[in-house]
Amino acid sequence: MSKKEKATVQDMPKTYLTMGLTLFVMLTLFVYSAAARGAPESFADLAEKLSPAVVNISTTQIVKNERTANKPQFPPGHPFEDFFKDFGGKNKKGEKERRATSLGSGFVIDTDGLVITNNHVIDGADEIFVIFQDGTKVSAELVGTDPKTDIAVLRIEAEDVDLVAVPWGNSDKSRVGDWVMAIGNPFGLGGTVTAGIISARGRDIRSGPYDDYIQTDASINKGNSGGPLFNMDGQVIGINTAIFSQSGGSIGIGFSIPSQLAKNVVKQLVEYGQTRRGWLGVVIQNVTEELAEGLGLENTDGVLVAGVPEDGPAFKSGIKAGDVILEFDGKEVGETRELSRAVAETDVGADVDVDLWRNGKRITKTVTLGELEKAETRLASTGSSSEKAQLAEVLGMRLTTITPKVREQFKLSDEVEGVIVVDIEEGSEAAEKEIRPGDQILEVQLKPVSTVNDVKATLKDIMGTDRKSVLMLIRRGLNSRFVALSTEKK
Repeated sequence: MSKKEKATVQDMPKTYLTMGLTLFVMLTLFVYSAAARGAPESFADLAEKLSPAVVNISTTQIVKNERTANKPQFPPGHPFEDFFKDFGGKNKKGEKERRATSLGSGFVIDTDGLVITNNHVIDGADEIFVIFQDGTKVSAELVGTDPKTDIAVLRIEAEDVDLVAVPWGNSDKSRVGDWVMAIGNPFGLGGTVTAGIISARGRDIRSGPYDDYIQTDASINKGNSGGPLFNMDGQVIGINTAIFSQSGGSIGIGFSIPSQLAKNVVKQLVEYGQTRRGWLGVVIQNVTEELAEGLGLENTDGVLVAGVPEDGPAFKSGIKAGDVILEFDGKEVGETRELSRAVAETDVGADVDVDLWRNGKRITKTVTLGELEKAETRLASTGSSSEKAQLAEVLGMRLTTITPKVREQFKLSDEVEGVIVVDIEEGSEAAEKEIRPGDQILEVQLKPVSTVNDVKATLKDIMGTDRKSVLMLIRRGLNSRFVALSTEKK
């Protein structure tokens, strides 16, 4: 036997040993991961560790009422005068007042005394108290609130309390079917632990512009609001906020604000006392199949720009009404909620690439984002004057140019000019699409119109093509939207 063959034979036991150890480690990891994915034997250790960081939120609000509420009136010196003197808790101004209290939940997010809860738990409160597991009650200062996401941040000075904080987790890594645990103060009962799974992700419950709720079947009831939703690593992946229930009690459908949304809001509230969201400066709507056909799109992916205020970042970068936003900062946007969240979570002043669909081509514009909170205080409107009325009936609508009489009839501001809908044919498609008298027509098939003749001329051109619908940009008040009307109907 050669030396090489002898060496190989001698090495065989070592090779088998290495392979055996490798298989053992792999099997151990597999069993461990399988056990981790299964139902835990108990939540007790986790609950014991996390409960000290979960607090009760108690608020007091002084409600004033100027009405005397049927208080009996007696002349001076009457025997009953003193008896009814303080009836209803009258203050110095003669107003009745009562103290309204409410209860909720919260959690300590750092040992410096920051406490997170829901905005609706402390909204309008004159006094806010944080109550710990051992009954210690301390006054809390309001750091900042964000009604749009229903988040509030409090600060406490708890010198006599050993503060225990819980860490944020990454809600984006949580999956439907994962085990979760909620701790809160349902019905004012005090620290209560419930458990369940993540039932769904990305829920829109129409509570605000940035809805992206985690749905869970862990029992959440009145008083749980503001409490934490934990993963099995003891990290906060949600803030329990709302329930779906016809009875007011839990039926296994609860909603939590995801931590990835909450973390950024909390950071801004702590740093600025308010949110500072990015602002693109567009009025947007989802793309329907009819709109996609009119725009030459193959599907309904993307967000249609229905309006562009002249003082906004989008206008300055060259984005126009009728553009379809396909990507924002390298991320595809399929609907308005996705775009709104993406813009809001981007830093003010950031330069962002926006991919658009315009006139059958894909183009890119770079936008420097503004600040939403500042923009919300400003109004923008444009137009030109027109004195001579024009009338026309098209696609189930009676249109006219604005005259002083029309302006007075529909209570239009002086800035509104152009073409106005004055009547809608009953049963027409325009009526079905909820176009109403008083609506202003800004564009027809992406072409600006300022007179009734402009509308008629553009429609005439479209009728000579094979298009089955026409896009109209409609403004009502401060809001604009595109509507597709069939050209095959009268």
